[in-house]
Amino acid sequence: MTRHVEKAMGTVFSFDVRHAADAAADAAAADADGAVARAVAWLHHVDAVFSTYRPDSPVSRLARGELGPADCPPEVRQVLALCAEAERRTGGYFTACPGGRLDPSGLVKGWAIEQASLLLTEAGAPRHCVNGGGDIQLGPDPFPWRIGIAHPLRPGALSAVVTGHDLAVATSGSAERGPHIIDPHTGLPAAGLVSLTLVGACLTAVDAYATAAFAMGEAARDWVEGQPGLEAYAVTARGHTWQTSGFAAFTARG
Repeated sequence: MTRHVEKAMGTVFSFDVRHAADAAADAAAADADGAVARAVAWLHHVDAVFSTYRPDSPVSRLARGELGPADCPPEVRQVLALCAEAERRTGGYFTACPGGRLDPSGLVKGWAIEQASLLLTEAGAPRHCVNGGGDIQLGPDPFPWRIGIAHPLRPGALSAVVTGHDLAVATSGSAERGPHIIDPHTGLPAAGLVSLTLVGACLTAVDAYATAAFAMGEAARDWVEGQPGLEAYAVTARGHTWQTSGFAAFTARG
């Protein structure tokens, strides 16, 4: 087993890599250590490129008009294209320009975690869990990970448990930070839900769409039902819960 915790991008990332219990376990652990080190280096690179708090980052310079997209590292153009697709698919509930200023942070973290997970898989460590501030990408190895969804209105309690592998899980809500998610169509804090969890294959989309769906409020249920490969579980402001038709397939049993 290899575990590592790293501070980056203004949050805490944790890596949990499991190894088969056989004669090759020591070699696998050494390979996993190297893979985790490369994944950590990747996260710090992403921070240096995309941080809106660093005035010298390419994204900050792009926002000020000092650089054009062609002058930025290629991953900036990739992320901007993903942001444009997310804005299109969510009807504008996701935006890379909150308040009119370029800030793709709402997509970058999930994308960075998904890429870190791919690095681990390509290095021969597919049995892993990468967690960045509560947003999770599970590796493709069929290991039965169990992911608890915190109840937003009952501190210390779980509202549901998701199980599986080759899976992404992200939760958006107002319980910890208050009403900080803004409906870009009204400019007001999103109301109606206190927590919304999305489950899907890839954290790039799951993380970005979780925030967008939360901003939709009760309309999120119908929107998620129309998105292939996505399922949702929500807690409303009145403490009621709802889930999309396929969410039960990911619910832990026993």
